[in-house]
Amino acid sequence: MNPNRKDLTSPPDLTQERRTGPIRLHRPIYLDLLPPCNHACPAGENIQAWLSLATEGRYREAWEVIVKDNPMPAIHGRVCYHPCESNCNRKEFDEPISIHAVERFIGDMALEEGWTPTIHAPKSDKRVLVVGAGPSGLSCAHHLALLGHTVEVVDAAPLAGGMMRYGIPAYRLPRHILDGEISRIERLGVKFTLNHRVDSLVDELREGKFDASFIAIGAHIGKKTEIPARDAGKILDAVSFLRDVESGNAPALGRRVAIYGGGNTAMDAARVAMRLGSDPLIIYRRDRANMPAHESEADEAIEEGVDIHWLRTIKSIETTTFTVEKMEIDEKGRPRPTGIFETIEADDLILALGQDTDTGFLRRVPGIEFKDDGTVVVDSQMMTGQAGIFAGGDMVPSDRTVTIVVGHGKKAARNIDGYLRLDPYTKAPQKPIASYDKLRLWFFAGVTKANQPQMDLTQRKDGFGEVVGGLTDEEVRFEAKRCFSCGNCFECDGCFGACPEDAIIKLGPGKRYQINFDKCTGCATCFEQCPCHAITMVPEAAWEA
Repeated sequence: MNPNRKDLTSPPDLTQERRTGPIRLHRPIYLDLLPPCNHACPAGENIQAWLSLATEGRYREAWEVIVKDNPMPAIHGRVCYHPCESNCNRKEFDEPISIHAVERFIGDMALEEGWTPTIHAPKSDKRVLVVGAGPSGLSCAHHLALLGHTVEVVDAAPLAGGMMRYGIPAYRLPRHILDGEISRIERLGVKFTLNHRVDSLVDELREGKFDASFIAIGAHIGKKTEIPARDAGKILDAVSFLRDVESGNAPALGRRVAIYGGGNTAMDAARVAMRLGSDPLIIYRRDRANMPAHESEADEAIEEGVDIHWLRTIKSIETTTFTVEKMEIDEKGRPRPTGIFETIEADDLILALGQDTDTGFLRRVPGIEFKDDGTVVVDSQMMTGQAGIFAGGDMVPSDRTVTIVVGHGKKAARNIDGYLRLDPYTKAPQKPIASYDKLRLWFFAGVTKANQPQMDLTQRKDGFGEVVGGLTDEEVRFEAKRCFSCGNCFECDGCFGACPEDAIIKLGPGKRYQINFDKCTGCATCFEQCPCHAITMVPEAAWEA
């Protein structure tokens, strides 16, 4: 290839006549594009690569690919809301690939067999303090350890895991899975100090002789609201409620419990209250189309019998009688009052109105800035206004999901490594996305995805056993094989068989193909039949420039 040629990543318009013969107008080249699943993953996983390995049952290799970006696949296979699947090209054809179920299977196998990634980076003499043992802090610690640094994680809680432990109920994330993923990070040499609250970050860094720090303390303070109440029952916040249940200090609840809010935490609080023997109802001021909770969360809550009162807001409480006002949604999706009231009976109230972060201990650190909501301002490298102090997770402005904050941890680790080595990290430029309209799917047949088993509804209320089960080995391979390999050659031999000039040369398994341009006429037959758009036609003039 000509190293001085122009940018070839944008495919040309081939609507013009494609001449063949002595004058070739375009030449085909094999050019990998970015699969939409990879592009959509907040943790930056190379999903297509590990799915390809899974089709052959090469699960250890698939897992090694995953943990380069995400240290906790068994967790993510359970709690991630899988935007990769929402963006999967296969959904336009039949059904998206159940990526999370394949990842869960691989993650569970890694735990069962005790796999630990090998640290290839040379040991550095740098020490990094990670404050917060939630998903973002754990991710950062994992990646820093793989980069050769000494890492210590401190957390105020008695057990590591953050909101994965104290906010996500065990029926969604079994604790042996969480503990197993954390233990692997510890096996990398990461030191954990628990029951340790940081009051002065400056002192902590100085006394521990740390060279940099990553702050990821999460958002563990439930938001409050003013509701006129007289002789009301217990009023709890959902975050504290879920934490107390996990810690073995579940509060005694009445028969009927109201949960105020429409997010994922509200759904979890309702389902936990049900498992504690109460009859929960959710009160939310918007409709289902405008709720912050993910569809699957609401579906499972309703499946289990949680009663949801949409378009309602609490105006006052007297003993066990809640006066609520009906709302309506305006043209911008915002709720507005109607002046119509009704009453609902409930013994207790759980507030699930969002969470705040306790960043007070950082306000004494010079240079660190805060948003009005208390979140910490960071730059594109996840660094705060104080050199060497990075932050991520729920305490910085962003959406709050496990996968997003795990991505923060990875990004911060790479930038911390660059900071410590005086060699700033530079992310590779993004390739064009292999969108559905680029594919030619003659190679594939329509098949429905493998479905995960679920615990019977009658058994769910009896405890905190895992509701959703996993796939079998056979189902995992089947599911992985449904991948279109969007934008990347998977050696289907389509180009080889279609070329009228025998210009395609097979290089052997895993080595793809080569084009003999002495034979190639630029007819674009290979390009037009390539099912995954791994071939791009380049104007001959651009190539020669």
